[in-house]
Amino acid sequence: MVSDQVLITKESASPPPTYYNMAAALEGGAPRAHKELVKTVQLEGQVLLKIIQHCSEALPQLVTGQLLGLDVGQQLEVTDCFAFPAAVADDDVEAESAGANYQLEMMRCLREVNVDNNTVGWYQSANMGTFQTVELIETFINYHENIKKCVCIIYDPQRSARGNLALKAIRLKESFIELSKEQKLTLKGFQEARLSWRDIFVELPIKVRNSNLVQALVADLMPAPTATLADVDRLNLSVAPFLERNIQSLVECVDDIVQEQQKVSMYHKSVARQQQLYAAWLQKRRQENTQRLQDNLEALPEEDPTLFKPIPEPSMLDNYLVTNQIATYCDQINIAASEAIQKLFLMEGMQKAGL
Repeated sequence: MVSDQVLITKESASPPPTYYNMAAALEGGAPRAHKELVKTVQLEGQVLLKIIQHCSEALPQLVTGQLLGLDVGQQLEVTDCFAFPAAVADDDVEAESAGANYQLEMMRCLREVNVDNNTVGWYQSANMGTFQTVELIETFINYHENIKKCVCIIYDPQRSARGNLALKAIRLKESFIELSKEQKLTLKGFQEARLSWRDIFVELPIKVRNSNLVQALVADLMPAPTATLADVDRLNLSVAPFLERNIQSLVECVDDIVQEQQKVSMYHKSVARQQQLYAAWLQKRRQENTQRLQDNLEALPEEDPTLFKPIPEPSMLDNYLVTNQIATYCDQINIAASEAIQKLFLMEGMQKAGL
């Protein structure tokens, strides 16, 4: 299923480039052979708890971490993970080097205790569903150079606080990766590849797995059925703050899409202006050649590449991402409004029944 939820934000929790380079070095530096694409992601319950704890405790800061596991056919099994340290150095180069050294040491320690240390992707936190950026795409493409089957697990602690677990696994569509490597992210390139703004990311189904011992322990520790805080949050009738934030973000996205359209409009105006200048120059050159032929002189060339160089077509990637972002906010507003109406009808029925 191709995900419609593609967003843009100025902040990014994607791992720095050194991280996936270090991961490739630990695994021999050679790309993994793959014959089929990943269609499902299996998460160990312990991994899910680690991701939730790391992302929740770091709020409001966006954090990221490494996913470890194995790829078995069309299923990617995530058996362990560890968090990337927060940048404490002022120098970006120094912070990147410290993070890479930390990752190397962690993976060596995991290998010594015979724990899966094969990199299969990374996880990162999101703020109200805003996670997909140009930096995320660049990280995916760089990972893809060495790890063909890689995914990104997105966890949104703020949306999860409303009572629903906001967790998803995504990967890039293969045709989009090839298009990006060829640097054809223009309108013509997308049309030739038959890709739309919905075809950048692919959302994968997630399966949570626990061993029999873990299930037995959970059953033994499970208390008597009581209403939890998450159950109470599901019955909260107030959706105004959530809708307000989404509508505000939606307005900002509309401004962004207008700016992207202005870039495309300026490109077409520049091309039209250049064509007019070329037509005037060509007419003048032909008149000059006519006069030269009358004077028994050699005609001058009617093409001058130094004067009229082709204007590069602007990239459509930002435009497509903003469009995805608008679609996502609209979906979130529709879901929130639908849930609010259902709750209101439920409360009305309970009041009429005297409950």
